[in-house]
Amino acid sequence: MSPSTSPVRDAARSGSPADSRSASPTPANGVLTLRALVTTKEAGIIIGKGGKNVADIREQSGVKAGVSKVVPGVHERVLTVSGSVEAVAKAYTLIINQLLANAPPSPSPVTPTSPNGAINTSISLLISHNLMGTIIGRNGLKIKAIQDGSGARMVAEKEMLPQSTERIVVVQGTPDSIGRAIEEIGKCLLEDWERGVGTVLFHPGASEERERGHGRRTSTAYTSGALVGTPRRSNGDLHMLSGRSPSPGNTNGIATPTSPSNLRTQNISIPSDMVGCIIGRSGSKITEIRRLSGSKISIAKTPHDETGERMFTIIGTSEANEKALFLLYNQLEMEKERRVGREGAAEVQE
Repeated sequence: MSPSTSPVRDAARSGSPADSRSASPTPANGVLTLRALVTTKEAGIIIGKGGKNVADIREQSGVKAGVSKVVPGVHERVLTVSGSVEAVAKAYTLIINQLLANAPPSPSPVTPTSPNGAINTSISLLISHNLMGTIIGRNGLKIKAIQDGSGARMVAEKEMLPQSTERIVVVQGTPDSIGRAIEEIGKCLLEDWERGVGTVLFHPGASEERERGHGRRTSTAYTSGALVGTPRRSNGDLHMLSGRSPSPGNTNGIATPTSPSNLRTQNISIPSDMVGCIIGRSGSKITEIRRLSGSKISIAKTPHDETGERMFTIIGTSEANEKALFLLYNQLEMEKERRVGREGAAEVQE
């Protein structure tokens, strides 16, 4: 997720890679677009019969709202809500209440509730990887303030979603507490909107392996400002990505030169301890990624902020940049698998 001025109806209508990049707003217009991942069943409830429910949400909150198109065999869709920060927060509160009202009875004898008796639930927001630092803040102080002020709890997945630069942030709590948290998250995103430029948006159709449950991600729970990591292997994304065919027109897998007028610039952050595996011995791996994708890729020499991550700048056509991202993430996943395997072998020896 990142702030965007793209009309929601366009986001709901299109799932093509050409429409995969966010166009962040300027602070002057104050428009926030916040995306969330919902199930197909939840999407049906949000839309309602003949579109009645989503029309009511638009009327009551003043937002633009829509859900991505159905992809056969995929059980997730993207909810997109656009408007002022306050209107977006109100819309999500209405949506969560709507989902709770239409939820089937819980099979467990006890339903989680807050101290005031309200039912606890959750929403999975899509947040640009480059904007995560804005929400977390130095030493986790910002996210702690959001949680303390709203009463909601936030859990962030460490892995980016397949073929995108978005991550899932699950916000848990009562509908009202989630709404308050979303309002604060929205303020953070608009204040630092420039870091979200060039975000590659996630499309559920690109994650069939994830839908089938073959892959598990690493999540981080933020409680009282501390980071509590839950290590889990992530095989599904790599398996899905490695089976992808070359881009049309590149029959030999090597990109061809293109006109400068079609070039785009994208920035992604990579953990400093993973940069070496992307560069390779004497720069062999990054050279190969540049050759295969056709994009120019430059790497910052030092971390760009307190997260310790280094900025990669990718310049090329939409197709070239998409392939460069695919190759970069593939290399990251391979390195993660190698490290997990090495740790497992060390534990066996012990």
